[in-house]
Amino acid sequence: MKIIYAVLALSIASAAFSQKVLERVEPAFWWKGMKNPELQILVYGKDIANNEITLSDQIPIKGIQKVDNPNYAFITVNTNEINVPKFSINIKKGKKNLGNYTYELKQRNSRSADRESFTSKDVMYLIMPDRFANGDEKNDSNPALTEKADRTLPNGRHGGDLRGIINNLDYIQNLGATAVWLTPVNEDNEKVYSYHGYAQTDLYKIDARYGTNEEYRNLSRELNKRNMKLVMDYVTNHWGVSHWMIKDLPSKDWIHWFNDGDNGFKRSNYKTTTQFDTNAAEIDKKYALDGWFDKTMPDINQKNPLVLKYLTQNAIWWIEYAELGGFRVDTYPYNDKEAMAKWAKAITDEYPKFNIVGETWLYTAGQISAWQKNSKTGEAAGYNSNLPSVMDFMLFADLPKALKEKEGWNTGLVKIYDSFTSDFLYPDINNLLVFFENHDTERWNEIFNADPKTYKMALSLISTIRGIPQIYYGSEIGMRGDKSKGGDADIRRDFPGGWKSDPQNALNPATQTSGQKEFFQFTQKLLNWRKGKEVIHTGETKNYIPQDGIFTYFRYDEKESVMVILNNNETDQTLDLKRFEESLKGYSKGKEVISGKEWMLQDKIVVPAKSSLIIELEK
Repeated sequence: MKIIYAVLALSIASAAFSQKVLERVEPAFWWKGMKNPELQILVYGKDIANNEITLSDQIPIKGIQKVDNPNYAFITVNTNEINVPKFSINIKKGKKNLGNYTYELKQRNSRSADRESFTSKDVMYLIMPDRFANGDEKNDSNPALTEKADRTLPNGRHGGDLRGIINNLDYIQNLGATAVWLTPVNEDNEKVYSYHGYAQTDLYKIDARYGTNEEYRNLSRELNKRNMKLVMDYVTNHWGVSHWMIKDLPSKDWIHWFNDGDNGFKRSNYKTTTQFDTNAAEIDKKYALDGWFDKTMPDINQKNPLVLKYLTQNAIWWIEYAELGGFRVDTYPYNDKEAMAKWAKAITDEYPKFNIVGETWLYTAGQISAWQKNSKTGEAAGYNSNLPSVMDFMLFADLPKALKEKEGWNTGLVKIYDSFTSDFLYPDINNLLVFFENHDTERWNEIFNADPKTYKMALSLISTIRGIPQIYYGSEIGMRGDKSKGGDADIRRDFPGGWKSDPQNALNPATQTSGQKEFFQFTQKLLNWRKGKEVIHTGETKNYIPQDGIFTYFRYDEKESVMVILNNNETDQTLDLKRFEESLKGYSKGKEVISGKEWMLQDKIVVPAKSSLIIELEK
């Protein structure tokens, strides 16, 4: 620990040597009309805390908090007591003025608090921006940022950006997606592997290789015009080692240190189950929560009130500034859970409809559900997360097994059914993110050798069950990637057609290959059908235990009913309808969503091999 701290101290000293007295102010501006009027302004500069800090216009200061490092001071004001749109933050030493900053309080949009967020009506399209489309080649590299673009390096920067996404919003909308989740686009100025964005170095600034803050807001506004939403990937657990505050720590307890570690570093044991294990050893809980995700990602101490306030205000700043439609929060169970409950509540108090989904990478419904707001399993452990939504990793893990295994008492499609039998544990079952892959997992089309049949079955499932479907860019054209051999880079390949030099453009349906078209057209038809189906968004579910490799369930409400059939057999199967009489009562026929084929609901239906049928029932 001494070595790391000494290195940081040296960087602090060298940074301070060239610093201005007032170098940074965060947040740079704020808004009048917030439910919580208290604002904490960070001011940063050489020995700033050793000087007099005042505000113009006789604005009262509620408090000025100083920390170990004199380069920081935290000013707290009540915005309800400020009656001017702009005021000055002044740094003085005696009569000498050392620096000032004009602070603006913008007028909040009257409809801001009622901002719509993603719900079960939506389909979320996950994009890794560096790998999707390059809309502005001029920003591929930036002189102020370390890593330069090199598309020949699998783990390097490839040049995808915000402009590339904006240019292809027609493609995303026509596909049927209604929300767009981008992996982090804030500045990540690490030397290598910076394309993924999870080692952020400036929480208030979009990485210049993606674009600008204004372009990010423009992307959100363009989505909003289409009745679509932008979901920010927010990281509370760790920052990059090159973050400007890590280089010049406000206080030692801003991050976690280990006396028994490698110069203060200790890797997490990744056992977040210790968060709810009432018998867990304290040392195991500490290493899970406080251990670093990686040597380049210092673990942030949310227990520090200044840290928590900084993270809370930064999150609210981005919601208000960029008109966001939701958060996905990375590595949620690795954070201090009590602090994060305060964080989530502060955001949802300000924006009651705002949805936040946490990455709850656990494999049982009991453990996952404990992280959802008002969960009985969380309550049993003495905790309420205030987190509206969680990710269904149990279904994610069971789905490929279910389609690969031979049918048996506890193998095959019964795995999916068994996953659903735990739905009673979730206080808000429609607010689960359901998926079969993402940017951290093996590509579905790699697991199943780009077989369109299994893709269609999986997409049919997540598009018709409870929850919010999430698909990963490129799956809709059959993209593959082998994580076991090629690492993360291989599951994050460039989207064909996103670069001018690409030999083939799959972003244009007219120039897709025949194989790509089969994936795309199925996805497009299913997701666009789902948009207007309230029965799928919020309807009840009736499950029928899988038999002979066939799983059948119904989504229904007072207005309509949809029958979904999955056949996991290699041969066509004849399904006897008498078993489903309680769900078919009152219905005489049905129409299959994808093919348009009509059935009279008499005795039997023939279900093609390795296929799904989605049948809208008619009286």
